[in-house]
Amino acid sequence: MKLLALDTSNQPLSVALMDDDQLLAQTTVTVHPKHASYLQPIIESLMTSVHLEPEDLDRVVVADGPGSYTGLRTAVTTAKTLAATLNIDLVGISSIASIAANVFTEGQLVTVLFDGRNDKVFTGLYRIQNGVPVQVIADQHTAFDQWLPQLAATGEPVVVLGDLANFRDRLAAELKTNFMSLPAIMSIPQAQQIGRLGLNMTPVANINGFVPRYLRLTKAEADWRQQHPEEDSGNYVEKV
Repeated sequence: MKLLALDTSNQPLSVALMDDDQLLAQTTVTVHPKHASYLQPIIESLMTSVHLEPEDLDRVVVADGPGSYTGLRTAVTTAKTLAATLNIDLVGISSIASIAANVFTEGQLVTVLFDGRNDKVFTGLYRIQNGVPVQVIADQHTAFDQWLPQLAATGEPVVVLGDLANFRDRLAAELKTNFMSLPAIMSIPQAQQIGRLGLNMTPVANINGFVPRYLRLTKAEADWRQQHPEEDSGNYVEKV
């Protein structure tokens, strides 16, 4: 199975082409946040470098959140367009799980922190089983001070990846010797991991209905709910 894997969920941009679990080519860029401008040229360059045509693809796998609103829309829209146009599989992978997949120690607990500002984080807890991260606590957007006790309650060493600058001291104080950090490069998303995780997953049934997992309201949605407290806000996008 030939697949294309995409991640523009946060500042890094990563694209990979794979043949089953074999990496054919990958580009990861960490310094240019304008993903909408860079994504398509990178895809085309990688396809050319390994002599593949779009029609050769069987599956597209995309990091579907959480992460940057704009970043998530960039890759998800591209993935949906390719899947629908080429009539191929579409699979969504947690952006948290994709970074947790950088760890291979069997049985290890791994959490990933995306700084959500105002001392909140996008996060989740995973255990590495048979080489892949298995969810222990669901991905969520939460106050860091509410997340930290949940990590401590495991009573186990926890590898913490992601945005640690604002949280490292409290992690060390609360988890003590159970706080494990790794070199910063381990927190960079690699599209090959997204492809590896999505290789055997069941594709989405409704490509048109596939949307990013933001895990929190956009400002427009929050404002709309405040202005329309009596109305059903189940699908804000349809209402406007």
